[in-house]
Amino acid sequence: MMSIFTRRLEEFQKRLGENNIDVALITDDDNVYYLTGYYDYLHMEFGRPTILVVHAIGPTLLITPTIDLNTAEAAAHVDRIAPWNDGMGNEWREELPSLLSKAAHVAIEPNHMPPVVRSYVDDMVSADHVSSATSILAQMRMIKSSEELQLARHAGQVANAMMNAGRAAIGDGVPEYEVAIATSQAGTRKAAELLTAHYNDADMSPNTHFLQIMASGDTITKTHHRASTRIMKHGEPVFLCFCGMTNFHKFKLGYDRTFWIGDIEDKSQVAVYETALASQSAALAELRPGATAESVHAAYAEVIQDAGYEYPFRCGRATGFSFLEVPQLVTGDKTLLQPGMVLAVDGSVSVNTFRAQIGDSLIITDDGYEMLTDHPKTIDDLIL
Repeated sequence: MMSIFTRRLEEFQKRLGENNIDVALITDDDNVYYLTGYYDYLHMEFGRPTILVVHAIGPTLLITPTIDLNTAEAAAHVDRIAPWNDGMGNEWREELPSLLSKAAHVAIEPNHMPPVVRSYVDDMVSADHVSSATSILAQMRMIKSSEELQLARHAGQVANAMMNAGRAAIGDGVPEYEVAIATSQAGTRKAAELLTAHYNDADMSPNTHFLQIMASGDTITKTHHRASTRIMKHGEPVFLCFCGMTNFHKFKLGYDRTFWIGDIEDKSQVAVYETALASQSAALAELRPGATAESVHAAYAEVIQDAGYEYPFRCGRATGFSFLEVPQLVTGDKTLLQPGMVLAVDGSVSVNTFRAQIGDSLIITDDGYEMLTDHPKTIDDLIL
């Protein structure tokens, strides 16, 4: 049976041909995985580029460090692998001259290509023969397959396990990092359970990673604050965000909640939270096939501004094998929503001393949406 990665590569090759592109050089980690099933953890950060070479007509080639060759051979669904070693020959450049010299039109990922590789390509190919492959892949990835929607649903289960564990760990006198430990353990155990029950992939790690985004008390306005040694106290708000941690089998989701410990000491926070919740509700009411991405944002922003608060940041974004995909739920994005899209949708209000955010992920269906994340939102349910 043809693998999902082979099907994706063939579809990408077809689209390259339709755009009169002879060869594409793919260097974004998530796109290399999406097309081949191959991933590693070191190559970009340590100056060791991996380059996927895809011809519109012809064999696929993965150029990757020799240090990762065993992993590449086990995982990559490509026709050939060209390993390169530090300091030997022309390293990762060895294969490129013959490939690029035969191509009239080359596509790259301008915003995801290591500068050293971009500089080399610019010297090899004139600018009028280079275009971007980014939009082609973004369009391919926008509508999820049935296999990808299963990953999304399982990612939602992992996210829910983390949220429940985080909620249970929050308390008066508890340091923030204890919450992060609890969420990581719960997510890992749920992911391991799902991997064992539904997937034949012993190499895929169940461990959740990424520093826990959370804030409490007087740090609550710091949007991407990380769990610290701060001791939480009775009456304080606590914010939990799993937008970086919900990563099951490489599939990402967004998920946020705001809690209070025992009571709401500052009663002015109630109105801020209620507006944030209403803004998400307004956005969710707009979600259906045929609506535009910007109309969802507009519904959310209208609630916030009508309540007297400042114009907010984007309402949400598409997710998948990257933390940020297309479309974005923001002014100016006129993309029509379609069944099979996976979106993270937020409600949020910020003032000088408090910030409330509620975020969930969902699948656009034929007549609305299917929620992937599920945790109470009413204010009484969030006082612990």
